[in-house]
Amino acid sequence: MLDDPKVLSEAINQVMPFGKYAGRKLIYLPEPYLVWFNSKGFPEGKLGRQLALIYEIKLNGLEKMLAPLVKAGGFDHKSYR
Repeated sequence: MLDDPKVLSEAINQVMPFGKYAGRKLIYLPEPYLVWFNSKGFPEGKLGRQLALIYEIKLNGLEKMLAPLVKAGGFDHKSYR
């Protein structure tokens, strides 16, 4: 999945639909939240795959490299500092 630009762009720009971070793009979810999902299990389906991908991106420190793929809209890192 890390080698497919379309999958990466969709995951990075997907907005979290529920929970404490609803409305925030997945790329801007805090790493501890993704670690929690990793330990408890990601949701089924596309969102779960996207969260798992974002977890791997953050685990490997690739967020800044992928920043050019982030589209306008939704919460960004400047919105919740």
